[in-house]
Amino acid sequence: MTESFNRESWLAELRQRVPEISPAEALSRQAQGALLIDVREDNERAEGMPAGALGLSRGFLELRIEQIEADRDRAILALCGSGQRSLLAAEALQRLGYRQVVSVAGGFNRWKAEGLPISTGALDADAAERYSRQLRLPQVGEAGQAKLGAAKIALLGAGGLGAPAALYLAAAGVGQLTLIDDDRVERSNLHRQVIHADARVGMAKTESARLTLTALNPRVRVETREERLRADNVERLLSGHDLVIDGADNFPARYLVAAATRRLGLPMVYGAVERFTGQVSVFDPRRADSPCYRCLFPEPPSAAEAPNCSEAGVLGVLPGLVGLLQATEALKLILDLGTPLVGRLLHVDALGMRFRETRLPRDPECPGCGHTGAFTGYEDIAQLCAT
Repeated sequence: MTESFNRESWLAELRQRVPEISPAEALSRQAQGALLIDVREDNERAEGMPAGALGLSRGFLELRIEQIEADRDRAILALCGSGQRSLLAAEALQRLGYRQVVSVAGGFNRWKAEGLPISTGALDADAAERYSRQLRLPQVGEAGQAKLGAAKIALLGAGGLGAPAALYLAAAGVGQLTLIDDDRVERSNLHRQVIHADARVGMAKTESARLTLTALNPRVRVETREERLRADNVERLLSGHDLVIDGADNFPARYLVAAATRRLGLPMVYGAVERFTGQVSVFDPRRADSPCYRCLFPEPPSAAEAPNCSEAGVLGVLPGLVGLLQATEALKLILDLGTPLVGRLLHVDALGMRFRETRLPRDPECPGCGHTGAFTGYEDIAQLCAT
């Protein structure tokens, strides 16, 4: 009886120092921006945890909380199984200087009993730390991070545009990146294709990029396809993905991608650079109002009208800028955030450091998506570019 009495006294004293709130109130505060931390062990959280909560075991709390949340004025809600360990966790956070810390009374048991939202895809401590700044965004949170983790993005090209796009998509936690490129690293690539290194000159670009991406984020699955995009493989290479990043450096590949993404119902995030200027847009066949690539370029321009980087040159930082814009559009599409560049063409002028937007409506006479347009096969599209 004495032991039980002492424990009850200790809990009573702890509750005097640590405020408690109900699970329903915790859910309301979470919706207003408070950080809900489930301090149970990983195996306990495997069966589920409050939706949007971060999983951080009580034993690692003091070690990792500053990396996950450095703002000591942010409201933090501690939750455990029954509401006792969370009192200890909240007290520890108070000692570290966090000023708005409360414990969720009754813990996960009460949360579940009251029918509040539960997620079964709980983040582990590594993910919670790795994506902490992104998880703080109410528009992302754990649900958004789960969307990113389930996403599959194909990148056509592991060069000037694909390099920066792949780096930031991997860092953001996109589940699978498929790199499609048959080139090898050349020393002339290195001033703009920052995913590669001097020691990898001669290596396949897909493998060089894979090494960099897995070193940056080993949680991301990187698939490599050391193939040149052709009429006979374009659908095979792109199917099964959620969207395609267009980093092609030639018109035959770009027209093939445009046709395949339209037939497969995949958004195509377009980007192009030349000398000191670039362009970005999104062609999304899932939307009835979206133009396609051939609304912009009905027929392939001549080599004189659109020289590639090896012929015209390019400022090294420009592909990085355009590639990051493409990565931004890709993340918005996966997370269903903001307004994508559908029906808009963004022009980038690096010399004047100006961004100019022009409307790009769907063309009813477009040979790709117009009412008279008809798909006659990828071989015909490849032949169109050849002539």
